[in-house]
Amino acid sequence: MISVSNVTMRYGSKVLFEDVSVTFTPGRRYGLTGPNGAGKSTFMKILTGELEPQKGSVVRPRKLGILRQDQFAFDAYRVIDTVIMGNGPLWKALEERDRIYEKAELTDEDGMRLGELEGIVGDEDGYTAESDAAVLLQGLDIPDELHERKMSELQGGQKVRVLLAQALFGKPQALMLDEPTNHLDLESIHWLREFLNGFQGTVITISHDRHFLNGVTTHTADIDYQTIITYTGGYDDMVVAKTQIRSQLESQNEQREKKVAQLNEFIARFAAGTRSTQVTSRKKEVERLQSAELSRSNIQRPFIKFDQIRPSGKHTLEFEGIAKSYGDQVVIKGFSGSVMRGEKVCLMGRNGVGKTTMLKSILAGVPGEADKEFTLDAGTVKWGHEAQIGYFPQDVSGIIQPGMTVSDWLHQWDPRVTREEIRGLLGQMLFSGEEGLKPTKALSGGETARLLFCRLMLLKPNILILDEPTNHLDLESINALNIALQRYEGTVFLVTHDQDLLEEVGTRLWNFEHGNLEDHKGPYEEWLDKK
Repeated sequence: MISVSNVTMRYGSKVLFEDVSVTFTPGRRYGLTGPNGAGKSTFMKILTGELEPQKGSVVRPRKLGILRQDQFAFDAYRVIDTVIMGNGPLWKALEERDRIYEKAELTDEDGMRLGELEGIVGDEDGYTAESDAAVLLQGLDIPDELHERKMSELQGGQKVRVLLAQALFGKPQALMLDEPTNHLDLESIHWLREFLNGFQGTVITISHDRHFLNGVTTHTADIDYQTIITYTGGYDDMVVAKTQIRSQLESQNEQREKKVAQLNEFIARFAAGTRSTQVTSRKKEVERLQSAELSRSNIQRPFIKFDQIRPSGKHTLEFEGIAKSYGDQVVIKGFSGSVMRGEKVCLMGRNGVGKTTMLKSILAGVPGEADKEFTLDAGTVKWGHEAQIGYFPQDVSGIIQPGMTVSDWLHQWDPRVTREEIRGLLGQMLFSGEEGLKPTKALSGGETARLLFCRLMLLKPNILILDEPTNHLDLESINALNIALQRYEGTVFLVTHDQDLLEEVGTRLWNFEHGNLEDHKGPYEEWLDKK
């Protein structure tokens, strides 16, 4: 069991949560939700002991399994060693023991220290560590021939399985997962979901994948109103229950504000009169009401709406014999087809199979959007009449030049637009007030993504090409994007591993599998039935 008592975290004047008490029960799987900046990762670090709360206490089991978010942190290590690192005290003891044994001559102190280290290794089951780690890896479908390889040689889905083995090493009583589906393809997400549903201990996970949360969690711990409220059920169940609680809390806030206004009006009217006792008592009442700050929801919903200046021609895109290889690896071979206006094409398949390559292929030759270093091996691409393309690349780092404000960067794409219109557009994407003057170099990943959506809304293209646009978005923003793409009347090419987007947006699928590209003219659900 994990128990949190009266925990408070503030950063300056910003309160993340205050006097939070919550218990996470064995056998339950909790989704930790809340918008970007609400404090999810901070609270997770408090639970794992990486961060001390400013106030309050945490009781946790002796063994916690922590799924690391950074898939590249262990690239220099062997797979088997990466797993053993899940037991920190054991790994440190093994490393120190190896350093001592490497010495040319051992001192008496070295001998005594070796005795201490051997005791730690024995207590932590270190003599069977490699075989225990190998059993875990085999159970997670990592074959023996990969155990001695470096982590850098593994694919993304394999790395996550190794890191999950690391989290499970030492038989933890609870698993803590921060964004476990990041950079995973759909097949790996499905595998992880099934694995977690069979785990017997406590699971606490942060995720911006609504479908994953609904498929895994039995309870939802939501950070809002400067506290954490636990709901029964997955994300969608929480949204329904929270709507009722939110209306109650906001009604209480409204009543409090109304009461303060009435008291202040009385004080202003009679402060100089004969009713000084009543004025004094009302001042104390105002102080009492205002001393406890009004708890407000930190949920912010962006408003995304994609318009077109004018529609494209009926035949949006035609391509013939597209082929692309990287060395001996054939990614696309002789793919031909056409796309009509209004179609919404979802590109799906495992990581590294060619989805981004396909987008680069159809963008080849498009001024301002083509990758200058990318060339097709064969094939022709022809965009239709009046085609205007808006592109959202997978890697958003470095795409927004530094040395500008957010407002100036956006304004450069259409200088004819007024500053008021720019402010309104930024406000829709949660850059309110002075945030429009924020320097571009200070933007987070989520802010960069939201600013790129502002650019697409400003330019009003009739074709959207989006390569994993949800990577840095919170659940509220992903839901807003989902609705905007459903309502958009133009043509869409979308790479995503988000199952809700696949199901609710796509009208056509390009599925990449085993070097082949399947073109399914119909929705995802129909494709699943056919499979």
